[in-house]
Amino acid sequence: MLASAQITVRDSVQRDLWLALIRLRVLQHASQGPIFGLGIIEGLGVHGLQVSAGTLYPMLHSMEKSGLLHSRHEKIDSHFRRVYRATPLGRRVLKGTKAKVRELVGDLF
Repeated sequence: MLASAQITVRDSVQRDLWLALIRLRVLQHASQGPIFGLGIIEGLGVHGLQVSAGTLYPMLHSMEKSGLLHSRHEKIDSHFRRVYRATPLGRRVLKGTKAKVRELVGDLF
């Protein structure tokens, strides 16, 4: 049973790290222009990252609640979608975080 618990903890930690990186990716794309949930899921899928709607939408709502993103409903290709954009705070946080990530990744590799 202990081995099973260790695998669960390791998987949980790895998931948390991936989700943090996905948040950064979402913030970067939202800084470049409007984004929406299905587009994010498909875009991440191109890079081999599988993110479910049940994971992504709470993440987007959390990022909006914290002031990093703002959203509104827009009509896109005859569908109404909730479209997200980075706020000024989100862009500042992204800029500062990218500098730290660049430094850390350099240390890792």
